[in-house]
Amino acid sequence: MSLFKPMNVTCPACEKLISVNAVGSVNADRRQDLRDEILANSFQNVTCSECGEAFRLEPDFNYLDAGRGQWIAAMPARLMPQHEEMEAQAQEAFDRSYGPDTSPSAQSIGNDLQARLVFGWPALREKILIHDAKLDDGLIELLKIDVLRRLPEINLVQGVEMRLLDVTDEELNIAWINAETEDVDQTIDVRHALYEEIAGNPDGWASISERVNKGMFVDAQKLFMGA
Repeated sequence: MSLFKPMNVTCPACEKLISVNAVGSVNADRRQDLRDEILANSFQNVTCSECGEAFRLEPDFNYLDAGRGQWIAAMPARLMPQHEEMEAQAQEAFDRSYGPDTSPSAQSIGNDLQARLVFGWPALREKILIHDAKLDDGLIELLKIDVLRRLPEINLVQGVEMRLLDVTDEELNIAWINAETEDVDQTIDVRHALYEEIAGNPDGWASISERVNKGMFVDAQKLFMGA
């Protein structure tokens, strides 16, 4: 089931302490509406009861969609520099539900789940979108690297990430997004042909692909953060 819990948070505008219902877990099989809200960028939007300021709570929950074969540990964007520690925690959480010490039926469910770790709302939405489009998230990360290589004038700024926004029959719409504010800086449309070109050259991308796809945190950004 999907679980929510009361929590006190500080309003970013008036700095008053307010009570909100923060999500603890999402079961998209039973709550399709919550999945739709994530894709619409409206999930966990709240309004301050003191000043009326609208803001969004940080993601800090596990997302399950067994029907589509997805399990995602969604964590605050600010924790990405600690991705190795967070990945260990996510693996422990997954193992508690579907690991070798659980029932055969639970393990059977776990065997069909793609387990991922993400930081920030744009990254969570992206993983769901990629899965819906029947694309490979590791290949999407390699595509981002290739796009950066082809666009040397792009100025990389800490906290601004490349995220897939939309998929059409012909193009992949990619944006540079501030992971915490969700502000979009710029966008670019990439033809599916580039994705297919990368998919058709596994040997040429083998070294980078191995590093990108290692573990639950499948994201090219870890290549630029060091250990």
